[in-house]
Amino acid sequence: LLGCNKIALGHHYDDVIETTLMGMLWGGQFQAMVPKINSLNFEGMELIRPMYLIREDDIKSWRNTNNLYFIQCACKFTEQNYDINKNEKTESKRLETKNLIKQLKQTNPNIEKNIFSSTKNVNLYTLLGYKVGEKVVDFKDIFEEQKKNNMKLFNSDNDRKDQ
Repeated sequence: LLGCNKIALGHHYDDVIETTLMGMLWGGQFQAMVPKINSLNFEGMELIRPMYLIREDDIKSWRNTNNLYFIQCACKFTEQNYDINKNEKTESKRLETKNLIKQLKQTNPNIEKNIFSSTKNVNLYTLLGYKVGEKVVDFKDIFEEQKKNNMKLFNSDNDRKDQ
């Protein structure tokens, strides 16, 4: 009909770091959001996140400067959730994660940057396993691949840091 091939989502930098940390702490997984991905539901459609590198506070400041109002997100991880068992609003894991990051930032001002950077500074050979699509790779497979190919775990002592 319209010939559109992209859907723009409103995720921003803070969403990326919060989602990464939430996955680790409450989902038992390490994964992040990427700025662009092919849709799983609509062939030929891309999902893009044009605000991927923009901080949430900057977006709110721009909104306030321009007297705009945003609709409440329908995402299940928004700041407040309704607990049907208790018939009351409860703090969401997203808000809990925001507060945790705020607390950690008091002793490490680079915490947000470090969480974000961790999503692209991954050494697969130091993980217990990982997934590529439906394929699961176990550390024993990684170990055997290293042994078979005479691969080094680290390129130098500088790569190791404080592992």
